[in-house]
Amino acid sequence: MQIFFKCNGEWVHQNEHVSEESLDESSGLKVREVFINVTRQQVEDFHGPEDYWCQCVAWSHLGTSKSRKASVRIAYLRKNFEQDPQGREVPIEGMIVLHCRPPEGVPAAEVEWLKNEEPIDSEQDENIDTRADHNLIIRQARLSDSGNYTCMAANIVAKRRSLSATVVVYVNGGWSSWTEWSACNVRCGRGWQKRSRTCTNPAPLNGGAFCEGMSVQKITCTSLCPVDGSWEVWSEWSVCSPECEHLRIRECTAPPPRNGGKFCEGLSQESENCTDGLCILDKKPLHEIKPQSIENASDIALYSGLGAAVVAVAVLVIGITLYRRSQSDYGVDVIDSSALTGGFQTFNFKTVRQGNSLLLNSSMQPDLTVSRTYSGPICLQDPLDKELMTESSLFNPLSDIKVKVQSSFMVSLGVSERAEYHGKNHSGTFPHGNNRSFSTMHPRNKTPYIQNLSSLPTRTELRTTGVFGHLGGRLVMPNTGVSLLIPHGAILEENSWEIYMSINQGEPSLQSDGSEVLLSPEVTCGPPDMIVTTPFALTIPHCADVSSEHWNIHLKKRTQQGKWEEVMSVEDESTSCYCLLDPFACHVLLDSFGTYALTGEPITDCAVKQLKVAVFGCMSCNSLDYNLRVYCVDNTPCAFQEVVSDERHQGGQLLEEPKLLHFKGNTFSLQISVLDIPPFLWRIKPFTACQEVPFSRVWCSNRQPLHCAFSLERYTPTTTQLSCKICIRQLKGHEQILQVQTSILESERETITFFAQEDSTFPAQTGPKDFKIPYSIRQRICATFDTPNAKGKDWQMLAQKNSINRNLSYFATQSSPSAVILNLWEARHQHDGDLDSLACALEEIGRTHTKLSNITESQLDEADFNYSRQNGL
Repeated sequence: MQIFFKCNGEWVHQNEHVSEESLDESSGLKVREVFINVTRQQVEDFHGPEDYWCQCVAWSHLGTSKSRKASVRIAYLRKNFEQDPQGREVPIEGMIVLHCRPPEGVPAAEVEWLKNEEPIDSEQDENIDTRADHNLIIRQARLSDSGNYTCMAANIVAKRRSLSATVVVYVNGGWSSWTEWSACNVRCGRGWQKRSRTCTNPAPLNGGAFCEGMSVQKITCTSLCPVDGSWEVWSEWSVCSPECEHLRIRECTAPPPRNGGKFCEGLSQESENCTDGLCILDKKPLHEIKPQSIENASDIALYSGLGAAVVAVAVLVIGITLYRRSQSDYGVDVIDSSALTGGFQTFNFKTVRQGNSLLLNSSMQPDLTVSRTYSGPICLQDPLDKELMTESSLFNPLSDIKVKVQSSFMVSLGVSERAEYHGKNHSGTFPHGNNRSFSTMHPRNKTPYIQNLSSLPTRTELRTTGVFGHLGGRLVMPNTGVSLLIPHGAILEENSWEIYMSINQGEPSLQSDGSEVLLSPEVTCGPPDMIVTTPFALTIPHCADVSSEHWNIHLKKRTQQGKWEEVMSVEDESTSCYCLLDPFACHVLLDSFGTYALTGEPITDCAVKQLKVAVFGCMSCNSLDYNLRVYCVDNTPCAFQEVVSDERHQGGQLLEEPKLLHFKGNTFSLQISVLDIPPFLWRIKPFTACQEVPFSRVWCSNRQPLHCAFSLERYTPTTTQLSCKICIRQLKGHEQILQVQTSILESERETITFFAQEDSTFPAQTGPKDFKIPYSIRQRICATFDTPNAKGKDWQMLAQKNSINRNLSYFATQSSPSAVILNLWEARHQHDGDLDSLACALEEIGRTHTKLSNITESQLDEADFNYSRQNGL
């Protein structure tokens, strides 16, 4: 056997080989080992396409064998690290990653980490890992991990030391538990209670952030004042008794003692002699007189009483008859020659008689020197019997008033012998009754009449009811934006309640104070004595352009005495209720039923109310005239529904899709004008094409729907198309253009729908089908997030991912915060098309939360499909 080396393709001389032979004890075979020495000088002198290499070749009579190539290189280690570790500040239990890229060297350097000049042994501390590409990883930072870290690199040539990196592990402050509420600071009346907490759980450390939020919380409290009782007036003396005494009594009810007040002092009954001491008749006591004498005396008293009653009834009948006759003689004068021109002009009603029932307050004596002005066009059909149609602010038709114009051109107002409008009242209302009349036209004349008097009948409440049990459900007022969500479990098992919800459409009972404005309808839900175990969600639409910089919005509730009290400011912290303000609605979590409304106080002139502007049209009583009515109402669905309802009863047609107008609280008025009327086809009376509405009338438009009317006239009956523009703008403010293009012929008119179909489902839905989140998934979410988690992945993260970042202390007081958050999500996303927002939130949290891994997006998609199918969406 022969062995030789070949280096860099050339054979090494045999003299440079060192050979050794030995015997393998196990096999008995002879083993030969051959060595050569390669010097540094040889490697440096070699210049070839690759590293210096050597290979050994062995052969015998059996054949030849070659080894693999062995490379020989010169070792080195550069001085500078390619990447030094950088200092970090991390929260406690956060992850720390320090990067280190050692200097270039041959062979590659091995890395070792030092902490405060002491080697780190990752095998003894499972929290530390140094195997990942020379980096130092601390999985969960501890306070003891703070220090100076250095990366050491070494090979056979040298050792190199990186720059030190300072690591600071800090602790953010956390709030302690709230203390108990203090006692009310007043013994009687309205005061406040407070509670406090400290930033010591834990306290901030190593530069950690101080706790966010308030350390002191205040709520209002009301201590009932003791009321001492007071006597009512004495009753009349009783009939004289046989003992010659009569009695009188009084009760301690003016007022009765309440809240620990004192009872009335003195006697409740008093008696005295009723014969001035002469209690003897024929020398006998009165009780010994024969019964026949007593009976005769009683008969005389009975007949006297009957006679007096007959006289009283006769006087009452005569008085009523005279009163009714005096009422039928009421009259007014219409003083304006424009009443005969059919134009939009001003005319005056001047009262001529006192004590008339049509006055706003019949108890007040009228001032005969003062006239009230109303605006509206007059339509005349024949010279003997004319009917008045006014078109300023839109109110309900007055049921029994008509205007006749005599041939002497004097207009007198009288009570019609036959009703021109027939009222139809809906069945009784509850909990409060404001009867609303829906009027239809007399069949003799199909032309719609719009009266402009402020003393019109009040409107009823819109209302809906439903029966709910333990499974809960949703009560919706169609086309109003108002809804009520009763959560699952809010009503005790085996119980059921008939729950109602209503909207006041009459004169608001909430009277604004100062600059305060009513921003929503007054919504009543009940019954008031119903008790729920978890908060229900009430959704109320509003018309404010939401901005905390310009509005201060409050939630108010009406007390049993009819007064309104502030529940909370939307931006305040409270544990009694929760308000989530969206651009067009407010979602309120409550635990008691009642009447609620939203009010706003503008902070700056930039506060904006959103108004919905729309134009309706109808033929006038003159076949050549056409009436346009432009409405500006609060941008709430219920306000617009009121206008639509009135227009439907009067034959009005919506001519253009309604638009939004941003009306600023800068005291500038509103202008409404008709533009681009086709010449030679239509004309409008001079000086009536533009009308201006004062700022206060628009800013407080929730009192009455605001509208202006325009009367157009065709030159010829052959003109059937109308095209013009309606410009609605606030001086130094926003402007909207309504493009009118319609046919005045009903058969050719294009119908524009009044409402979308989002609220057209049944108003009351109960059971699981009315909740978008299936009950099984809801239970898993609550079980996951209601459990406190040291990493913060609990209900607070669920709230944060669903854009609920304020007043979290309210949810902390609930037995299941996650369930209340999901109820708020259900109310907020009632009309959303899918569950994407909740799915995205759960997916983001689920990346680091193993308990959520089984709530997949496909499950939510299936639940969303089932909800849509069950509700006809």
